[in-house]
Amino acid sequence: MTATAPTALGQDQEISRDALISVVGLGYVGLPLAVALSRQFNVIGFDISEDRVSELLSGHDRTMEIDPPVLRASTMDYTTDIAKTADADIHIVTVPTPVDEGNKPDLKPLEAACKAIAPILKKGAIVVVESTVYPGVTEDFCGPLLEEGSGLKCGEEFYLGYSPERINPGDKVHTVDKIIKVVAGQTDDVADILEVMYGAATTGGTFRARNIKTAEAAKVIENAQRDINIAFINEATMIFQKLGLSAYDVLETAGTKWNFLNFTPGLVGGHCIGIDPFYLAHRASEVGHDPDLILTGRRINESMAGFIAESVGSRIPEGSRVLVLGLTFKENVPDLRNTKVTEIVSGLTELGHSVDVHDPLADKAEAQQFFDIDLEENLKNLNGYDAVVGAVAHDVYRELSDAALEGIIKEGGLIADIKGIWRDRELSAATKRWQL
Repeated sequence: MTATAPTALGQDQEISRDALISVVGLGYVGLPLAVALSRQFNVIGFDISEDRVSELLSGHDRTMEIDPPVLRASTMDYTTDIAKTADADIHIVTVPTPVDEGNKPDLKPLEAACKAIAPILKKGAIVVVESTVYPGVTEDFCGPLLEEGSGLKCGEEFYLGYSPERINPGDKVHTVDKIIKVVAGQTDDVADILEVMYGAATTGGTFRARNIKTAEAAKVIENAQRDINIAFINEATMIFQKLGLSAYDVLETAGTKWNFLNFTPGLVGGHCIGIDPFYLAHRASEVGHDPDLILTGRRINESMAGFIAESVGSRIPEGSRVLVLGLTFKENVPDLRNTKVTEIVSGLTELGHSVDVHDPLADKAEAQQFFDIDLEENLKNLNGYDAVVGAVAHDVYRELSDAALEGIIKEGGLIADIKGIWRDRELSAATKRWQL
């Protein structure tokens, strides 16, 4: 090790328990990681939102990823002042990496994080990126920004690492403290440090990637692969609809084969699967490759909300009242980022129908602010609709009794079941039914 090597590394390649780790960004990714690391190390969590830090200090996590007792028991500190992370040996960046209106990578949040860290970066520190990026971003984009803002030499006076996040919102089984963490370092010594640090935080162990670009590439194809598989099922679903078949019936049958891949049809939203393929496609185009399959999958999945709206709209009278159940991008989570349910709502509205939306997990203020949707609050009081659309498979909707479900619609109304929530229900003969 050189004199300027990472100061967090002690004898026998072990990180001192006195090492300070900062986690930059305390959302779905950053908070669970910070809590897990704080069981073994000194951790300070930074977020630009004063409201977010205040709620975490009070023991509340709006993302529902960390239970209140666990959050209150954590020893980590919180701050909105990046200067308070100046003593950190390791900075872990977990900010969002969205796309812009043209579906091009939007690295502004990552750029802002790097520019915030750079002036307070101490000699020998490591900056680890967890955000999903295309291969090359950590070294070719973040490195120069950090170097310029800190006055330190990248690879000599500070170091880079990459460990792709694998948070699955709402998943209480594959949590960050149980999964395999991929790690990659700018040098072997940095990789050693990250293996020890992440290894102390998860029982799943670590996997050491060959280099940073390999780790970045692995992350971006994980979600692109899922997107393409879902696109195939969505296209098959459109075909089955023309044949008078339900995709769920077909998939149940095909699933009896031992090696059939169990993907289901529907909307593809959220902050990963609907975004990451565009990062890979962007980089592919930069190096002169036409990412045809990747973008075809995206096009199919992006069209699904319109297909659903037209399918429902064609089965109900003009000017119908419709209730959409669920607004978040996924079941049993409050996350509204990149939800495609809004496109079903707008599609039905454009067809001349009156649409109400109910979701007990979504934040009412966020729904109003970002989508101009005024969420209905009491499901028990909602009735007299021409159609109800089961858009998100929240447990509260799965648990509706037959009487409660049919009580939402008029006699002879339509129950449209996007997620196969009620496909096995024995409903009255007068009730019309449609499902993917």
